[in-house]
Amino acid sequence: MVDHSDNSDNEELENGLDLFTEPEGYFKPDKEPTFETHTLLSGETLQLRLVGQNPLWGHHLWNAGRVVSHYLEKNRDTLVKGRDVLELGAGAGLPALVCAVKGARRVGVGVGQVVVTDYPDIELVENLQYNVDHCDLLDKSTTSVQGYLWGRPTEDLCSFLGSKDSRFTLVILSDLLFNHSEHRGLIASVKQTLAKTPEAIAIVFFTPHRPWLYEQDIAFFDLAKEEGFTVEKILEHKMDAPMFEEDRGDVELRRTVYGYTLAWANT
Repeated sequence: MVDHSDNSDNEELENGLDLFTEPEGYFKPDKEPTFETHTLLSGETLQLRLVGQNPLWGHHLWNAGRVVSHYLEKNRDTLVKGRDVLELGAGAGLPALVCAVKGARRVGVGVGQVVVTDYPDIELVENLQYNVDHCDLLDKSTTSVQGYLWGRPTEDLCSFLGSKDSRFTLVILSDLLFNHSEHRGLIASVKQTLAKTPEAIAIVFFTPHRPWLYEQDIAFFDLAKEEGFTVEKILEHKMDAPMFEEDRGDVELRRTVYGYTLAWANT
């Protein structure tokens, strides 16, 4: 038998074909970052950059983020002023930035009292830092960005307050409950970072984007109670339309933002 493989390879090269090179257009270009504007109740505006595309959904500015930001601004005297703030899974970081702009206190020169975190993906963390750096309404020296995996040790986060033994008096979770497998990790992070004082709270806002899994979303609060927290529902807000109008499932649930607080049961 005659082996023609070498001849075939030579013919393909002569004809401009290369089996080891993907054809033009095979790889789709990365999507460019986009920008969203959020108008504060004061009338000031924040412009936020969103990553172009991300499997962790950081390329959206979620309804819950807007609603919790307005809620924090409206209640700034009791929920923001005088507090050390941590946001978990921040995406573009809107709620934390609103806290930084609206008066969370400075605990030391060069030490950030608002700590904004998300999954330690370079693109996500760099984008968060971009939004902090380009927000003209806040003092950059008082706001810090850090990559963080839920459930892991939190000494590095708490150290931004001056000591690894320091704790936050406001922890923000905005539209994270759809990550059902991460509920225990989220609660572990809240347990490690929330100060054990009567005024310390975690604020949890979410939308049931998959209504058929609503019960799994709110199972988070049962776990929180098991871990020593009291749970209080504080808000139910209807948006004009759901985030994704073409998605399936109950439209009323998909356009509703729910707000809850967690506090230590024995303080």
